[in-house]
Amino acid sequence: MNFKEGVLIPIDKPYGLTSFKALAHIRYLCTQANGSKVKMGHAGTLDPLATGVLILVTGKMTKQIETLQTHTKEYTATLQLGATTDSYDMEHEVNATYPTEHITRERLLEAINQFIGDIDQVPPTYSAVKVNGERAFNYRRNGEDVKLKPKHIHIDDIELTDFDPEKMQASIRVVCGKGTYIRALARDIGRALDSGAYLTALRRTRVGDIRVEDCINYDHFEEWLNKQKFLE
Repeated sequence: MNFKEGVLIPIDKPYGLTSFKALAHIRYLCTQANGSKVKMGHAGTLDPLATGVLILVTGKMTKQIETLQTHTKEYTATLQLGATTDSYDMEHEVNATYPTEHITRERLLEAINQFIGDIDQVPPTYSAVKVNGERAFNYRRNGEDVKLKPKHIHIDDIELTDFDPEKMQASIRVVCGKGTYIRALARDIGRALDSGAYLTALRRTRVGDIRVEDCINYDHFEEWLNKQKFLE
């Protein structure tokens, strides 16, 4: 491997870790193994509570980050219906509950299908979207309200893979383009059902042609790295 010329390193990011901290740890290990500082970036942030494909690139390949971010992504997600949280996932406590008696599998499918294709989506306010040069989540953490403009996104497909009417939980598989927030999709599906919804699980299973099965386990990265050969 030649870190300076550029290496693409796909890792399986674990639960509870920010993409920045995952990158910092991998960069540290690569720098230690390389004997000199390794330039590294990532192509597409994953939320701390999400797991799965996080693409890291080194050296000259960091110039390809914007291109890599345009690749189609695939996610699996679990939605809790009938409630909402401020962040649309489990990072925050439930802030409201809604009726669910009217929700059937058929109605859920109708709601989901509304979001396939070209749509406008308002990003979560607890996100890294910049407002006046400041991250939106910083405003929220300071107790300030923030309004974000809708963004034009494309969702190729949404498949309902499971529905538990007793627990009011739905599992979906989403294939989508750049800029799609699955947390915001959960929020919008809840609203389309005249109810609420938030994510209880999210996993990115594919970026472009790279599947999660092709990724290096984050917790065993050092073992993998020790088996590699390095070029100056």
